Amino acid sequence: MILRPAATVVALAASVLSAPSPARAEAVLARYEVRARGLHVMQAEVLFDLSGPRYRVQTRVRPVGVAVAFAGGGEQVSSTEGSWRGADPQPRRHSSEGEWRGGRRAVQLDYAPPAGGAPLLRVLEPPLEPEREPVPEALKRNTVDGLSAVAKLLRTVAQTGRCEGEAPVFDGRRRSDFRAWTESMDDLPRGNGAFAGPALRCAFLGKLVAGRHAEQERENAGRPPQPVVAWVARPLPGRAAVPVLIEMPTRWFGTIRVVLASVEPAGS
Repeated sequence: MILRPAATVVALAASVLSAPSPARAEAVLARYEVRARGLHVMQAEVLFDLSGPRYRVQTRVRPVGVAVAFAGGGEQVSSTEGSWRGADPQPRRHSSEGEWRGGRRAVQLDYAPPAGGAPLLRVLEPPLEPEREPVPEALKRNTVDGLSAVAKLLRTVAQTGRCEGEAPVFDGRRRSDFRAWTESMDDLPRGNGAFAGPALRCAFLGKLVAGRHAEQERENAGRPPQPVVAWVARPLPGRAAVPVLIEMPTRWFGTIRVVLASVEPAGS
């Protein structure tokens, strides 16, 4: 991977990511392999439907291999839908439901008008832990869910060839500020999954604002958060720009790699 000057990064990204869009929605269905310490531990399937006045992101994640014993089987299905106000996502509803380690986990957030209000938390399972501080109502206002933040990053990349952006995120338990920035334009070699070629390298970092868990705070004391790095490209010409490789630093498992395994057009 070669780091190039900023002007070259912008020019290359524009040529790779800003291809003309078809009249139909350019939705894609991407499948990923999640690898930790060289082992395939999870599979993820993601629908990206980001063009037009509305957007939709759906994910399905399940453990495989040795991770089945750790997670107790099961899967997590998440979905977000909303509309665009300029470059900003306006979510309408976010939901996530599944089973991990034998327990049900579910979240449902409804975003009722007027815009800028606090989302309505309809479902939260398991309930908020006594060790976790509640998020004040004022900090929930003008927030989006995590999938809408991803949608904003990908739309920004597709339209500008850059990653810069910010998003206030509330997930039902935590309130964080996410920031993304451009690092380089890299040439991904073969052997990194289903994609090889030029991809824009984006980094993003979440800063926890509220919703801290006392035990987790003690465990993470003195450990500054590390950015997640995602390489974004158009594996299908003329369709949505999507992550083709993601690297996430973790405390216990080293760097987790999320590798694009396959991608195909999806219906509108």
